Amino acid sequence: MSARCSLVVNGKSVRISTGDTPLEAALADGMIASPPGLLGQGSGPLPRRAQARSHRSDAIKLTAPRAGLVERPEPLVATAPKPIPAQKRSGTVTQITPLGPHTLEVVVTITKRLAFEPGHGAVATFDGFEPVILHPTLRIDGAAELNELVFHLRLTGDRSALPDAFGEEIVLDHPVKIKGPVGRGFYRPGGGRLVLVAAETGFAPIWSIARAARYIEPAREVAIHVGARDPLDLYMRPSFDWLRATGVGRLVLVADRSRQRPPDVRPGPLTAHLPSLRTTDVVHVAGDASTVGAVEVLAAAAGARCYPILLDAKP
Repeated sequence: MSARCSLVVNGKSVRISTGDTPLEAALADGMIASPPGLLGQGSGPLPRRAQARSHRSDAIKLTAPRAGLVERPEPLVATAPKPIPAQKRSGTVTQITPLGPHTLEVVVTITKRLAFEPGHGAVATFDGFEPVILHPTLRIDGAAELNELVFHLRLTGDRSALPDAFGEEIVLDHPVKIKGPVGRGFYRPGGGRLVLVAAETGFAPIWSIARAARYIEPAREVAIHVGARDPLDLYMRPSFDWLRATGVGRLVLVADRSRQRPPDVRPGPLTAHLPSLRTTDVVHVAGDASTVGAVEVLAAAAGARCYPILLDAKP
C-alpha cells in the first residue's frame, strides 16, 4: 500500500501522507496559514515541504476520501487572527490609588471601549506631558469596567517623570488621549506551558494575560514569577490569591532587598528563580530592559517562544 494518497482542496490536488489529517495537509502545502497555537506550530505553515503553494486567505473545504464510504465534505475554516486596527479615544483620570511605596494604580475612564488583547499596550498622552506607552490591565482584585483603562505606574523619584506628577500636576479629571493597541507581547491561546515573568509594574500586562488564560484555557499549565527591588512593592498578593484559587500551582515572589522581606518572598534576582524552560513553553516577560533581555536569552537557549513587553519603550 502506498504511504501517500491524494485529496482535492478547492479543485487542486494535494499530496498527503497516510495518517495525516486534511488540515495538516493543507497547512503543509501552504493552502492555509495556521493560527497561533494550532497543532503547536506557531504562526507559520508546517515545515514538511520545501515549496509551499500560494496562500489562500478565504475559508476552504477539505475532503478526505475513505475507502468504501461516500461522505459529504465538512467545512473547516482556519484563518490567522486579524490585527486589531488602531483606535483613538479621549478620557479623564478618575482614580489614583497607591499600591505600594513606589507604585500607583491609575484609572482612566474613556468615552468608548478600546478593543485590545491582554498584554497589548496603548499610547497615552496626559495633557501637558509627552506620550508614553502604558499597558492596560485590571485592578489587582480583577475588577474593571468596559470603558476603563487601568494602569500600574512606578514612581521614579524624578519630579519631571510622568508617574511622579500624579497627585500634584495630574489630578482627577485630568484630560487624557489614548491611541492603540500597540505591541506584540499580547496573549495567544495555544498549547504548552505558559510561563509569565514580571518585574515591578510589568505585572500589569502579565496580570491581564494570566487572568484571560485562566478563563480561556483553565487546564493549561501556568507558572508566574514576579519580582521587585523592594518587597513592599510586591502589591499583587490579592491577584495571586485569585490565581491560586483557580488552580495555578507555581506562584513565585522575589525581591532584591532583604529589608522587611516576608517568608514567602525569595531573595535575589528574578531570573534565578525561573523554572527550567522547555522547548514547548510559551514565555511572556514584562519589565525593564535588563530583565526582559535576560529572560529572552534563557528562552532562546531552551528553544521556547518568548514575547517580550518592554515597559520603558517609546511610542
